[in-house]
Amino acid sequence: MSSSSKPFQNPADDDDSEPEMIAEDDVQEVLDGGDEDGDVPMDSDDENEEFTLENDSIAYFDQHKDSVFAIAQHPLYPNIIATGGSEGDADDAPGKGYVIDTSAAASRPVLPASYNSDPSSANTPQTTELQPIFSIDGHTDSINALAFTQPRGDFLVSAGMDGRLRVYAVAVSPNNSSPAQFQFVAESQETEEINWVLPCPSPKYPNTIALGASDGSVWVFTVDPSDSANPLQIVQSYFLHTGPCTAGAWSPDGLLLATVSEDSSLHVFDVWGEAAAKNLTTDNGQTAVSLADADQRFFVEGGLYSVAVAPTGAFLAVGGAGGAIRVVGLPRLSAQPAAQATTSRPVPATRGPAGRRSAPSHGSGAAQADPSAGAGTVLAALNVQSDSIETLAFAPGPHTLLAAGSVDGSIAVFDTARSFAVRKHIKGAHQEESVVKVEFVRAATGAAAGWLLTSCGLDGVVRRWDLRGATASQAVVAAGAVSGLVKEWKGHRGGGEGGGVLGFVQSADGERVVTAGDDSVVLVFEA
Repeated sequence: MSSSSKPFQNPADDDDSEPEMIAEDDVQEVLDGGDEDGDVPMDSDDENEEFTLENDSIAYFDQHKDSVFAIAQHPLYPNIIATGGSEGDADDAPGKGYVIDTSAAASRPVLPASYNSDPSSANTPQTTELQPIFSIDGHTDSINALAFTQPRGDFLVSAGMDGRLRVYAVAVSPNNSSPAQFQFVAESQETEEINWVLPCPSPKYPNTIALGASDGSVWVFTVDPSDSANPLQIVQSYFLHTGPCTAGAWSPDGLLLATVSEDSSLHVFDVWGEAAAKNLTTDNGQTAVSLADADQRFFVEGGLYSVAVAPTGAFLAVGGAGGAIRVVGLPRLSAQPAAQATTSRPVPATRGPAGRRSAPSHGSGAAQADPSAGAGTVLAALNVQSDSIETLAFAPGPHTLLAAGSVDGSIAVFDTARSFAVRKHIKGAHQEESVVKVEFVRAATGAAAGWLLTSCGLDGVVRRWDLRGATASQAVVAAGAVSGLVKEWKGHRGGGEGGGVLGFVQSADGERVVTAGDDSVVLVFEA
């Protein structure tokens, strides 16, 4: 840690009076004993901190000047990655983003037993420095959300804390033989600050995105460049949340959009009118499900911060303050895989302070035999973790796992086919630092298919878990070794401001993971 100093400037120096001097005896007293509180001059040399930063990456991108808040991956060409943050740490720094091509990252060879680990050794694997193929500009504040549209990634959408939504057309050459091309299409600014952006997965409604804003509003846009007068069209806008809209999730068929808010409300919007056509909307005519503090079994004091929809589309999970998770049934608007089986025996909630109904502990909750039959019904009330649930993810079907990452640093895994019982509670999964994101590997092969979970946290580490085997009571074992941990990747700083992993994307088979670092670095890891 370095420090600088300058001579003391006495206010008396501004006039013609004699400078105020300290007596020689007083000077010696200060040097010998410090001040009356016992403070002594600091020796800056003693304050230097040395640390070794492990780097398991095969490539890096370091042209961001501040935290990388957002990251997105092209749906057809996973080597094309967009990242976003700010241009610097000043309060008025503009937003800045980049598109990189990770195919330039060379895989590291399997090293022989005689490998020399000395960094100066000629056979030490080197990481690849990546260069941008496009710069995302035009934001006056940090870019904090990015998305490629579905199903073909025809457009890249950037969203920022300035409320701007900017759209770029994406052209990728056949076989990805030359760098992708990006061209600005349109911009919209309907709100003061955007929190998240999600592409609609329905091929029936391509190039559609939804966003949630800090004022609680929710917007749905469709990109149609053939309409030169209005290439970015508003499909729907909703104003039911009374607090910031913190997260959203589309149903797998893209017909419903679930959003949550700091006001502890959940609204499942009937974006395309499919629920209305089947007389399945609520009294407001806009939603298929709406829950808030009026339903005390659903209500989570302190707000909701995450939401995920099951692969069957039959129910969703929301996560909030104090480790609370609520599972809610959804209406079935399209043909979906068979609903995951749950027990038909409800477990009642207990009475809490002031008559409030508290969630049953250790993962027990109420559930129905057919979740799709109870749209808006609270199917389970879970409370295993001790702090806010920041991220939720369902395993790909036919598996029946739900993973939750908490600010307390733990990951809890529930089995939705067994009354949402706790399958595993990985305490200290990220060294008591917040778990930022969990996501199942979608196309893993072999015996581990459907069981592999990737996570990242503010400890600066990305980890891969195999959720087979150990039960909840065996999740943490001696000597700090956590059962189920099969891989971890290091390279980011962690533990506080300016450190941690704020997000990641991964290939469908999980072989490559690309991270967004709070330390302004993007890293590429290989399994």
